[in-house]
Amino acid sequence: MTTSLPVDRIAGAPISWGLCEVPGWGYQLTSQRVLSEMQRLGLVATEFGPPGFLVADADSRVAQLAEYGLRAVGGFHVAVLHDTGHDPLPGVDAFIDECLAAKAGMLVLAAGTGQDGYDARPELDEAGWQTLLGNLDRIAEHAAGRGVEASLHPHMGTMIESGQETQRVVEGSRIGLCLDTGHLAAAGADPGAIVAANPHRVRHVHLKDVSSALAAQVVAGTLTFAEAVRQGLFVPLGTGDVDVSGIVTALEDAGYRGWYVLEQDVMLPGAPEGDGPVADVRQCLEYLTGDAA
Repeated sequence: MTTSLPVDRIAGAPISWGLCEVPGWGYQLTSQRVLSEMQRLGLVATEFGPPGFLVADADSRVAQLAEYGLRAVGGFHVAVLHDTGHDPLPGVDAFIDECLAAKAGMLVLAAGTGQDGYDARPELDEAGWQTLLGNLDRIAEHAAGRGVEASLHPHMGTMIESGQETQRVVEGSRIGLCLDTGHLAAAGADPGAIVAANPHRVRHVHLKDVSSALAAQVVAGTLTFAEAVRQGLFVPLGTGDVDVSGIVTALEDAGYRGWYVLEQDVMLPGAPEGDGPVADVRQCLEYLTGDAA
């Protein structure tokens, strides 16, 4: 990679070890194993992961993570933002409480469908769009007032997943973006083009590389997102078809100084043999820091 990043700007994510909030996602490793492997890699921070990964008491998370030389950078929160009859702010506020207690500064927000999983979503009409955009501004302003930054994560199977939908969020609201290179690519978008068009709206980054052959099947509707993940949609950084190096260089040149989160979503069929997922995470880390052989 042309731009090498310092390890103190690279965070881990439990989904790289297969831990996910979606029911039936796959074999779930213990938090002790995942956190100890993060520590051995030299990572300094992690996102929260799914409910149950870290201890429930947010105050105790600081101590739990400190045992492994880690701190929390924030977490992923799914909220229904398009329903005129639903106020997402109370749920978001409770999550902000968790962030503040754990000394984490980033609320990574996804526009949920109200359904389980990420394989289907309803159509968003104009009224839904206006409600969603208004809620994004409300949440961004409210979070900032409490000392936390909110960023919108375009995510497969949510109300905002494609490049066109992401651009409408940029043009219709003030919230920053959590750029997830893999989810955007899996939706048929060009994450590099989104960065080029909106470099200063990117406030948080989830780095993934993607098999374009599997992504094309997801876009065509011949393969569900979950099945594509199971088949290896996300691959170690530098081995797929996303211009990860170009994206990182563009962000750094634009003045981005936030976190890069290693997030290669995997789905484990059972207890892994040998090194397991940490081998791919190590490869991703070495790619970003310039330590790859």
